[in-house]
Amino acid sequence: MDGGPASTRKIGPLLATFVVANNMIGSGFFLLPANLAGAGAVTAFGWIIGTALALMLGGAFARLARDYPDLSSADDYVRPALGRDASFLASSLYWASSWIGNNAIAVAAFGYLVMLLPLDGSDPHVQVGGQIVLIWLMFAINLLGPKPVAKFQSLCVVLGLAPVALVLVFGWSSFDRGLYEAAWNVTGDSDAKVVFKSLSPVFWAFVGLETGAMIAGVVRDPDRDVPRATLGGILIAGVVYITSSVLVMGIVPAAELEASSAPFALVAAAIFGPWAAIAIAAAAALKATGTLGGWMLVTGETGAQAAKRGFLPAVFGRLNRNGAAGLGLLFVSIAMTAIAMITLSPQVSGQFGVIVNVVVNLVVLAYAAAGLSLVVGTPARRPKPADRFYGFGALAACALLLASSPPMMLLGAVVAMLAAWLLYRAFAARR
Repeated sequence: MDGGPASTRKIGPLLATFVVANNMIGSGFFLLPANLAGAGAVTAFGWIIGTALALMLGGAFARLARDYPDLSSADDYVRPALGRDASFLASSLYWASSWIGNNAIAVAAFGYLVMLLPLDGSDPHVQVGGQIVLIWLMFAINLLGPKPVAKFQSLCVVLGLAPVALVLVFGWSSFDRGLYEAAWNVTGDSDAKVVFKSLSPVFWAFVGLETGAMIAGVVRDPDRDVPRATLGGILIAGVVYITSSVLVMGIVPAAELEASSAPFALVAAAIFGPWAAIAIAAAAALKATGTLGGWMLVTGETGAQAAKRGFLPAVFGRLNRNGAAGLGLLFVSIAMTAIAMITLSPQVSGQFGVIVNVVVNLVVLAYAAAGLSLVVGTPARRPKPADRFYGFGALAACALLLASSPPMMLLGAVVAMLAAWLLYRAFAARR
């Protein structure tokens, strides 16, 4: 990318921080309360554990960004330590998880947006149609290049989270301790089992912690700015998630949250009145849409880097005059449209849950390669004690997350990984 049209459009530390924060505080924040309401308020402990796991993984990516200052792809740190095959798997799994996960963001965004439109939000066909419109709108914005997308995200963070911040600050006056205790555990299973099973969906809200490292190619000073953006974004997100998870369960009954496509709007209405539901719906729709735009940027950038390294067809690496991977993003948008139709569900939380579990398994397998790379090191970069600490910590976090996933989802991720590797080996042999 250096020397091309994108070289003059790189982003600084503030915008990089917004990209990382915005890519985490998105669909998970706005829709997971509905997904987790079926388990209960005890999942607050899942958020605490998830934050700790995310910090450990974020520390691993921060170390990698320092060890590899020109980092622009998983290939830059996986191949020197683990070889080309492992690098292909890490790069392709991360790329696939990013564009599949975009669908979950679109689900959340339109789940709130439909409240503002004269449409029947309970109709699954209306939901999927709206999701497809958002996908192609963000495709068009991404064709303008990385800097306009980052600025769009910054606007969405400020305007989208400001009304939600009011709910988090003033909502405590409406907090009902009795309601919270009644919703503590609605499953009949032990608290420990519920918390453990919640880790996989909870961690969806932290997917994006690695974004700073993965878009280092469009960051001006990645050696300094990527670690700051990564760890700072995780801490901010963790505080917001833990606070909101406690608050919402003490304001709206769990059954109502679970059935809603816009749980934060229900909470706002309970605090301030019906008018607030509309304001929160608008803010949440804007924020989730900004997150979708940011993840489209990540998808295009990682696809372009993978193509340059021979892991994807060369067409994915072609950039337009604005520095955007236009043809690669076109393929991704078509694939996302297909995913939206395949996962069509009568209930928004059902569609969201399926996509989230698939993505978490794929991305955690890619994260494991980062941790292992730190532990193994290379002849030129022998691992330091801090590298091993974060590397082993990342591997332990990945093992815990995979163990908490539904067995069939984990099996599907492993099968997909093996199928991709076999196709890659066949392609490499022909070349």
